[in-house]
Amino acid sequence: MAATYFMVAGGPYGLEDLIGKAGYRATLVILLLTPLLWSIPTALMVSELAAALPCEGGFYVWVRRGLGPFWGFQESWLTLTGSVFEMALYPTLFVAYLSRFAPKFASGYRAVGLELALIGFCAGWNILGARAVGEGSIWLNALLFAPFLAIILIAATHKPLVTASAPMRHLDLEGGIVIAMWNYMGWDNLSTIADEVDRPQTTYPLAMFGSVTLVVISYLFPVMAVAAARLDPNIWTTGSWVDVGQALGGSILALAVAAAGMIGALGTFASLMLSFTRLPAVMAADGYLPRSFARHHKKTHAPWVAILVCAVAWAACLPLGFFRLLILDVLLTGLSILLEFGALIALRIREPNLPRPYRIPGGLLATVALTAPPSALLALSLVRNQSEQVGTTNGLMIGIGVILLGVLLYFASPGSRRKNESSAARGS
Repeated sequence: MAATYFMVAGGPYGLEDLIGKAGYRATLVILLLTPLLWSIPTALMVSELAAALPCEGGFYVWVRRGLGPFWGFQESWLTLTGSVFEMALYPTLFVAYLSRFAPKFASGYRAVGLELALIGFCAGWNILGARAVGEGSIWLNALLFAPFLAIILIAATHKPLVTASAPMRHLDLEGGIVIAMWNYMGWDNLSTIADEVDRPQTTYPLAMFGSVTLVVISYLFPVMAVAAARLDPNIWTTGSWVDVGQALGGSILALAVAAAGMIGALGTFASLMLSFTRLPAVMAADGYLPRSFARHHKKTHAPWVAILVCAVAWAACLPLGFFRLLILDVLLTGLSILLEFGALIALRIREPNLPRPYRIPGGLLATVALTAPPSALLALSLVRNQSEQVGTTNGLMIGIGVILLGVLLYFASPGSRRKNESSAARGS
């Protein structure tokens, strides 16, 4: 459950920009509604599929089995390209919080060197295997929550810092909702290491529902605490939790919050690396990528070649900007989640007798209805991407370009050609 938590949340860090775009009241409403519309449907879907098909590759295998090899490839492509945009965020966040008490790391070669060192450390940690990352995440969780417990307790007894709450000057609810979607995204990531998890048929449902509860609590209570302290929401941006710690508890609490921010970035990056790097290994085994990606460490069974190659790719994306990376990640990963819902429905129809240790209650109709709320939120993300300028184009056009490239890569891949030749041979 600790690794799942870090794959989704990594603490309240990342909520700063949500508060800055929506204000306290709207933020609390968004944080309450988004799990109902986005997280819980996804967690239910993942619980059924992970319990029924616990194998390395996770959601790639589900979509390939339910919808066919073409859509299975697109599932992996969307996830991997989404990861390129997402994984560049966490080393940047790590350095941003470190620079709050060590300004010389804020920019320049020191910042880049530290970001690369973080990527290298997490790659080595992942090569040690899923158990090492999971056990380490438990300790990181404990360290992560400590300063936020202090913020909540101090804010509960602290007089408001100002006499009246400041009104929002620039309200951006669409942007706030997309940020919340990102903060509540990642429930399917643990599925890619199912063959490295003990008793996955029972572990996954428990991890899903336990993590949903933990994530919601870890988001709501700190925001409620700072709202009661009446800190100006207009000044919130990445790193503002450190300012909250300074205002409520002085330099010691500010330092603890900054350190926890670094821990959150480290834990989330390592946990997501654990998930994303299994996809190239499985795709290589299916013939879509060079066979070397399928090489596993003899002792830990970690796909060490895929880990190293992905680490290099993510390092190349470090200079890209935070919010644009975030909305592109939500768009591409959201589309991959819709494919997983499609696989869930297809497998219910095509393989009704497939053993399902956990089954979503309500039958096929309820399962189909479960896809509606995430689809509506993803439509909102499409609109927001269209209005977000990225260079000379917008986020939506970049997303469309990524999708079209995935189609071309599938038909150009050796795995696709072999499947076509096999089908032609059977037909002759």
